[in-house]
Amino acid sequence: MTKEKGARERPKYQRIADDLKAAIEAGEYGPGDRLPGESAIAAQYEVAALTARQALKILRTEGLVETKKGAGARVVSFRAIRRHGIQRLSRDQWGAGKSIWAADEERPVTIDVRVDNIAAPAHIARMLDLEDGGAVCARSRRFVLDERPVMLATSYLPHELVEGTAITRVDTGEGGTYARLAEIGHAPAHFREEIRCRLPTAEEAEHLAMPLERPIIKLCRTAFDAAGSSVEVNEMTLDSASYVLEYAFDA
Repeated sequence: MTKEKGARERPKYQRIADDLKAAIEAGEYGPGDRLPGESAIAAQYEVAALTARQALKILRTEGLVETKKGAGARVVSFRAIRRHGIQRLSRDQWGAGKSIWAADEERPVTIDVRVDNIAAPAHIARMLDLEDGGAVCARSRRFVLDERPVMLATSYLPHELVEGTAITRVDTGEGGTYARLAEIGHAPAHFREEIRCRLPTAEEAEHLAMPLERPIIKLCRTAFDAAGSSVEVNEMTLDSASYVLEYAFDA
C-alpha cells in the first residue's frame, strides 16, 4: 500500500485533525489561540459538522486544545512538565533539603496530601517484603500546576520503619521523605522505576480532570537502602498530555 493510498483511506476527521495539528506545530495557532469552529471547519473541508466535531475531539484527547461550552476550541497554553527521571532522585537533590519536584519545575505547585496507616495491598506487601496485610504508611498526593491536575501519587512505606518520624505527618520537612529516611539510617541508595501506559479509570480521569480517551502514564518506583531492603514503593499516575519524560545519563 502506498503512502498516498493509505492517507486517502484514513477517515476524513482524522485527516482534518492531522491538518490542524500540523498548523499548531507550525505556529499558525499559538497558545491560547482559538481554532476555527465546527461550522467553519465543516465548510472548509466540505464535511458534516459531526465530522468536524470528531476532528476537534482528537485534538482535545491528545491534550492539544481545550474546549469550553460556548467558547469553542483554543490551543492549550499549558507548558508540559519535563520530568528528569534520573537527576531528580540524586542525593544531591533531597540531601540538600530540596524537593524532588524542584528538579523538574520552577513553577509553584499545589499538593494535596493525605496520610493514612493501612494494611498493605497484596502487591505492595510483596514489593516491601512484608507479610500479607502488613501495616504501611500511605502518603497520597494530588499535584496541581497552573490550576491543572497533573499527577496522582501514593507512596507506601513500612509502618514499623517510619513510625514516629515526620514521614507519618502531612509535612515531612525539607528534603521530604528521602531525607527523613536518611535520618533513620535508611537513605535510598538505589531506585527502580517501571513505566507503562493505559487508559484511565473513571476515578482517575475525574481526579485528573482529563478525558477518558486520553492515556495515562503509570509509574511505579521502588526505593532501596544500602542493604538492599525496599523502603518505599511510590505508585504515580500522570496525565500523559502534561508530561515529557526525560532520561539523561552517561554511556
